[in-house]
Amino acid sequence: MEQTLKVCVFGPTGYTGIELLRVLSDHPYVKVVQVVSRTSAGKRLGEVIPSLGSTPLADLVLSGDAEEDFDIAFLCLPHDVSLETVPDLLSRGKRVIDLSGAYRIKDHRVYEEFYGFIHTHPELLKEAVYGLPEAFRREVSTADLVANPGCYPTAVILGLLPFLREGILPGKITVHALSGVSGAGRSPKQHFHFPEMEGNFFAYSVEKHRHTPEMEEVLKILLGKEVRVRFTPTVVPASRGLIATVYVETEPINVKELFTETFREEPLVKVLDTPPMTRWVIGTSLCLVYPFYDERTSTAVVLSAIDNLGKGASHQAVQNMNLMFGLEEAEGLITASPFP
Repeated sequence: MEQTLKVCVFGPTGYTGIELLRVLSDHPYVKVVQVVSRTSAGKRLGEVIPSLGSTPLADLVLSGDAEEDFDIAFLCLPHDVSLETVPDLLSRGKRVIDLSGAYRIKDHRVYEEFYGFIHTHPELLKEAVYGLPEAFRREVSTADLVANPGCYPTAVILGLLPFLREGILPGKITVHALSGVSGAGRSPKQHFHFPEMEGNFFAYSVEKHRHTPEMEEVLKILLGKEVRVRFTPTVVPASRGLIATVYVETEPINVKELFTETFREEPLVKVLDTPPMTRWVIGTSLCLVYPFYDERTSTAVVLSAIDNLGKGASHQAVQNMNLMFGLEEAEGLITASPFP
């Protein structure tokens, strides 16, 4: 591809926005032409985000509104802000990747219960494509609006995808997932304050988590039947990284063979012979999966590891952009983590 994509990033000062800009700064076919932040308008990007100070983006001046011409917008905004920003951009003929949860779920009634707002643009929910490339690659490639998946659903759905592709009807699905603190966002919260988080880990939203209906709806689309997921998230004292352990009641099956065949051609999903560590995925665009079958309990167990800011958010957004503009899917993405 000879043409350079002109990109505008909304909400660049949160964790997903910063990680997105880090990846885009090295992308060979991208030029970030504008960064929009009303709270930091008028400041240089390198001043607001010192970690980007040595990149070509450092001298970009943040603006309060999108004024430059661009090919695609990335929205790293709160859910309720994205809700109203998306229709404006679409009306201007822009293609959009929304990293919030505002357009992930087709059933508009879910938003009031799980997100705390009434969805004011239900007609766009039909248009939005769920941006998990391994499941919806063709749909993403032609989409004008991509709803980037949540981090937990990304890990869980990839851990279940081989069963769904084979039409295996799972019995009870139980998920316990661990995630770093960055998944809670950059705004300060008391229980994530260092003296309270250090050396501590705890479950949260045990009775009802907003990612549960997202998972269940996508699994229903892929399987063609209602699916129920018992999901429990736990936050651990690490900045980033996520491991989901997925338990599926099913008849005996060679899960290693099944997973290897399903993901054989996938550039960013790798099947392992040993349980993954978060250190292996931090800073990368990868999902590492380790499946095995426990005959004693008739349960398939899948461990799925991602960087919650990588494949779980910003890197996956770039993966979707690559598909939307006919680039190699893994172009500009990172597949090696720093070690140690």
